[in-house]
Amino acid sequence: MAAVFRLSSVCRRGVTPLFYQSTLLARPLVVPYKYQEQPYLLTARIHASQALNSSAAGSGSKAASLHWTAERALSVLLLAVGPVAYFNPGPVMDFSLAAALTLHGHWGLGQVLRDYVHGDTTFKIAKAGLFLLSTITFSGLCYFNYSDVGICKAIALLWSK
Repeated sequence: MAAVFRLSSVCRRGVTPLFYQSTLLARPLVVPYKYQEQPYLLTARIHASQALNSSAAGSGSKAASLHWTAERALSVLLLAVGPVAYFNPGPVMDFSLAAALTLHGHWGLGQVLRDYVHGDTTFKIAKAGLFLLSTITFSGLCYFNYSDVGICKAIALLWSK
């Protein structure tokens, strides 16, 4: 909704507003009828809703902030792991790379599911499928590391040809 907050800041100095004599308009210009007689603002109702304040909605903004920080730290770590894995290949690096790549993909696809899958039942099914996909991916990478040359040497072999 369009609202005019300070008409005097828009007008030149010394010129009075044409339509409104007040410099601060207290409420929006267009308000639906069902909200006109309410003594509180619509935003106050939104911020006091049960969905935002319930403990079922999540464990809070602290957990979300820590998760966001962990995602960014893993992304930066993956930038550094590439050159280190190339110059120092080994089983420890192979398995840590398998874990980091799987976790990075799991978190990224989880955000895609959260954005594009709607409905509780379909979201739970998609999330279960994501866990299954991540488990199969990690198991496959570990099997490749254990029974074949490993991720680091495989990438080095691809680059050498």
